[in-house]
Amino acid sequence: MIMLEGAKATTETVDALRTGAAAMKAMQKATNIDDVDKTMDEINEQTENMKQIQEALSAPIGAAADFDEDELEAELEELEGAELEEQLLQPATTAPAAPVQVPAGRQPARPAPQKRTAEEDELAALQADMAL
Repeated sequence: MIMLEGAKATTETVDALRTGAAAMKAMQKATNIDDVDKTMDEINEQTENMKQIQEALSAPIGAAADFDEDELEAELEELEGAELEEQLLQPATTAPAAPVQVPAGRQPARPAPQKRTAEEDELAALQADMAL
C-alpha cells in the first residue's frame, strides 16, 4: 500500500512538472527576446523623458535662469578692473602735482573722468557688504 501511494505521488509530481514545462514553453513562444528588448528600450526612453521633465521643473523660474555663472564672473572682473583703473587714474591727494609747461599746439589728451553709474555704486556697496 505504501508503495502504491508513493508511485501515485511520483506520477502526480511528474504530470505536474510536464504541465508546468508545457505552460512555460507556451509563454516563451508568446514572448521573444526582441519584444523584451523593445519593451526595455521604451521603459528607458520614458524614464529619460521623466528625468528631463523633472530637471525642467527644478530649474529656477524668472530672470535668474537666464544668467550664466561664467559670464557673471567675467563681468564682475571687468567691473573690478575698470574700478581699479579709475582709482589709478585719480590724482594723488597727498601732494599737489606741479604744473607742466607744454607748448600750445601739443596739449596731452586726458581721458575724461568717468562718472560712476548706479550699477557700479551698487556693486561697490555689495562688495563692501561681502568684505571683498
